[in-house]
Amino acid sequence: MSSINATPDTSQPTVDNTNRHKNRKSLILVLLAFVLPIILAKMALEQDWLDLAVTNQGTLLNNELTLAKLGLSDSDFPQQWLILYALPKQCLAPCLKSLETVHNSYVVLGKDMPRVTPVALTRSQFSPEQNKQLAKSQWHIKSMPAQSKNIIRQSQVFIVDPLGNVILSHTPPSADGKQQADFSKAIIADMKKLLKYSKVG
Repeated sequence: MSSINATPDTSQPTVDNTNRHKNRKSLILVLLAFVLPIILAKMALEQDWLDLAVTNQGTLLNNELTLAKLGLSDSDFPQQWLILYALPKQCLAPCLKSLETVHNSYVVLGKDMPRVTPVALTRSQFSPEQNKQLAKSQWHIKSMPAQSKNIIRQSQVFIVDPLGNVILSHTPPSADGKQQADFSKAIIADMKKLLKYSKVG
């Protein structure tokens, strides 16, 4: 009988290594595609690439602030930009007007509305009349966590990116009329520039 010399098949490990390399490369590309636009958008704000030096624009946060530090979970709003309104202890007439103003600013975003979620952090219960008014809006109402109360000392409107980073803050006006109009324009301008620059979320 003639013997058959079998040559070991060494092709499989090479294929496996090639596949692992491709998978790793694909994962890195996916991560870059998600994270890079947000990083660039934040850098654009910090370096004034978008020419945000206009009256009544939001204030860039110098200290790192995230949803996690505020006691909030970004998993509740996956891949969403947030307009996060931290309400005062008592939401009286000026607060209710600012709630309406911020909500109207959100509606003005038009086709970009699905990319953004308006969130109101409350320190106290709304009255039945207030609940009735808010029921007509798209506000997501959440009780303010204790961590947020330790950090947020006054009423603020924050813009949060889809990675949970708080980028900008706006201070609600204490009066009606032109102040509310300027407040709205500032939020709309910042949101539109961010959404235009970053396609994430």
